[in-house]
Amino acid sequence: MLEVTDATLRVIFGDTDQMGVVYYANYFRYFEFARGEFFRARGGHYGALEREGYGLPVVAAHCDYRRPAKYDDLLSIRATLSETRRASLRFDYEVRRDEALLATGHTVHACVGRDGKPTGLPPSLLKLFTA
Repeated sequence: MLEVTDATLRVIFGDTDQMGVVYYANYFRYFEFARGEFFRARGGHYGALEREGYGLPVVAAHCDYRRPAKYDDLLSIRATLSETRRASLRFDYEVRRDEALLATGHTVHACVGRDGKPTGLPPSLLKLFTA
């Protein structure tokens, strides 16, 4: 079952280039923002996961740009947990302005312990996805 959360963000001037268009790398920040909101919407917080001794580093990231976002646009970023494996997660993203699709992408996250080595997803994290 797919888990979905929508987050809303207004583009600030510092996110744009000389032409007033959102700089391409900032979409990955928007993905991170939506992913954080995904956890919060389920009563979780990434900091709590770290205190338990786990991390979810990005091991793959991709973005397809369709239309430009610009300064002061109000964006809706949809984060979907699309895949859960023993020791990894995949999130898919859609960035929209009103109904216009601006970008799509995904990130893949490995679950690692304090030693930086891959480990299974912790029960506390799995519980967030089934609550």
